[in-house]
Amino acid sequence: MCHFTQRSSALSFPKICNIFWRFHHTSTSHLCSCSKTVSDEKYQDPFQLGRKDLKNLYEDIKKELLVSAAEFKEMCDYYFDGKGKAFRPIIVVLMARACNIHHNNSKEVQASQRSVAIIAEMIHTASLVHDDVIDDANSRRGKRTLNQIWGERKAVLAGDFILSAASLALARIGNTTIISVLTQVIEDLVRGEFLQLGSKENENERFAHYLEKTFKKTASLIANSCKAVSILGCPDPKVHEIAYQYGKNVGIAFQLIDDVLDFTSCANRLGKPTAADLKLGLATGPVLFACRQFPEMNAMIMRRFSKPGDVERAWKYVLQSDGVQQTTYLAQRYCHAATREIRKLRPSPERDALVHLTEMVLLRDK
Repeated sequence: MCHFTQRSSALSFPKICNIFWRFHHTSTSHLCSCSKTVSDEKYQDPFQLGRKDLKNLYEDIKKELLVSAAEFKEMCDYYFDGKGKAFRPIIVVLMARACNIHHNNSKEVQASQRSVAIIAEMIHTASLVHDDVIDDANSRRGKRTLNQIWGERKAVLAGDFILSAASLALARIGNTTIISVLTQVIEDLVRGEFLQLGSKENENERFAHYLEKTFKKTASLIANSCKAVSILGCPDPKVHEIAYQYGKNVGIAFQLIDDVLDFTSCANRLGKPTAADLKLGLATGPVLFACRQFPEMNAMIMRRFSKPGDVERAWKYVLQSDGVQQTTYLAQRYCHAATREIRKLRPSPERDALVHLTEMVLLRDK
């Protein structure tokens, strides 16, 4: 999807980017051309390459969650079952190796860097548990949510406990800069949830609102985790910025594709009901782009698709529009920005795997 269809789209990519960069003060001012895709090059599977540093990842997480209450332990074990792809920890350990090699050609991941990967997965899982309570979700990753099995109160407490255990693991790293970087993630998650509860009437503000929420709820964890391991492995602030920018751009692209899949993937593949965002009253990228072609959607967005038939009509409008294609294109541009950043590091298999990972983000179907 290299060509950006401009039909009836006043909210073009440069305008969207200008809005977004004002929020996040990025140093990136130009995005590279999409004339060349990373599929032209052959790289090692990033999950295969990163897995060697994540052996016993979930067992180590469970050690952080040692509790005496049997039911509480069962709740924690339910999510950390080792069946996930560990997307965030994989990025973190690959970034750690890439930065270490860039700095002094070190081939080893430090124990503290691996701890950041563990902490990132714990923070992410705690946020999922809390999100499911807020959204009253029935399923996650193809199985029932904690709140459906154990109830909302216990689910909230389980999420809080996972977050507290992650905070203790973070404190044990003993580096105040790393603590500051990763606690920013927790603040962003909360602020992002509040942003999701609100909406903007002005269309340009609405897209800025959506992108800021996307950064805080999804991309901040990846960006700051990448930054943390770069700080631990290399003293150069330029490398820290490269790691942060890579994580931020990949994180935003990941969520944009997730929002696309809500309209294009069947529930079995996605692991959650499709049209879930519309049912929650959320206007994501495909909806906001579709609104340019179908202005009648504005009223539905403002009332958060609460009237009977709103969800079905909005779904129809999105599929009739180029909202899915434009959101996919936007994700592609963020991935190209991530690729441009990571290529500033010295060549290494891990650096190249991070390049390949951007393509995998774009091509995923669940």
